[in-house]
Amino acid sequence: MASATKVRIGDVARAAGVSVGTVSNVLNRPEIVSTDTRDRVHAAIAELGFVPNASARQLREGASRTAGVLVLDIANPFFTEMARGIEDRLIEAGLTMSLSSSDADPERERRVLEQFAQQRLRGVLVTPSRGTRDNLGILLEQGTRVVLLDHRPADSDLDAVASDDVAGGRIALQHLLALGHRRIGFLNGSLDIKQCRDRREGARQAITEHGGDPDEDLVEIEVASMDATNGHGAMAQLLEDHGELTAVFCINDLVALGAMRAAREAEVAVPGELSVLGYDDVSFAGELAVPLTSVRQPMYQMGAEAASLLLDPGAARQILFTPALVVRASTAPPR
Repeated sequence: MASATKVRIGDVARAAGVSVGTVSNVLNRPEIVSTDTRDRVHAAIAELGFVPNASARQLREGASRTAGVLVLDIANPFFTEMARGIEDRLIEAGLTMSLSSSDADPERERRVLEQFAQQRLRGVLVTPSRGTRDNLGILLEQGTRVVLLDHRPADSDLDAVASDDVAGGRIALQHLLALGHRRIGFLNGSLDIKQCRDRREGARQAITEHGGDPDEDLVEIEVASMDATNGHGAMAQLLEDHGELTAVFCINDLVALGAMRAAREAEVAVPGELSVLGYDDVSFAGELAVPLTSVRQPMYQMGAEAASLLLDPGAARQILFTPALVVRASTAPPR
């Protein structure tokens, strides 16, 4: 028999061959579940030694059947795909999702979280706008379950799902350096955002490890917003001020999309004269006229795992995914 403290409702569901929502129904509304299914679930519970805890029962029996989700920008395909993973897992458990954007604005974030608190939602999944917990207090004080999305906290008292952005920035620059690029542009977002700081740190580490000087070899421009429009403007500036650059690393694929458009308008060939590397590997990355090399994050899996943490309260858990480089046609050795 497995240790009861380590067995989660998802383990019971897998052992019984049913969904997490079905296990929840067996525990709370057994009358709506067939006898054969109830028997399978109870057998799995007995075999695994699963003991529902009080907080999990409170989560299942709460009046609300909705979980709140607050991300930086729902127009960004990265968050759209993550939200789909969350939604699929919540629907499986009989819940729905309320989705909002903070636009990386702490004041807007505060207002949305206050609205979530007033609605007494089943729980909230949130990407902190500035990498801090300052606006979470109202939810935590009233006992609302909170799971951090795309954010690895410095402390360990909250559940969190994230990707290792330092590693992602490192593998991006390692790829460009291995191709022979030495002076590399970096279209970054605000350093108030932890993901931007971490990817920058990884990029600088790679240059140092390669024997270079990141202060000299990495030419960084901050985009006002991490979208294609601002990527286009920043790339146009980079081409005008630093025409010697042979490669550019973009903080995400939307910025990379704008950068490629600016290069095309300036008649700079990608990848012949300029290699472009993105981050996230969103759905369009491989469908562009010049398919985009990108650092892949498992967006759907991150969302689904975050929802699973919300549905299965217990000791705080931090889950860190490892990004991977997807090489396509937008990067090549410099001429």
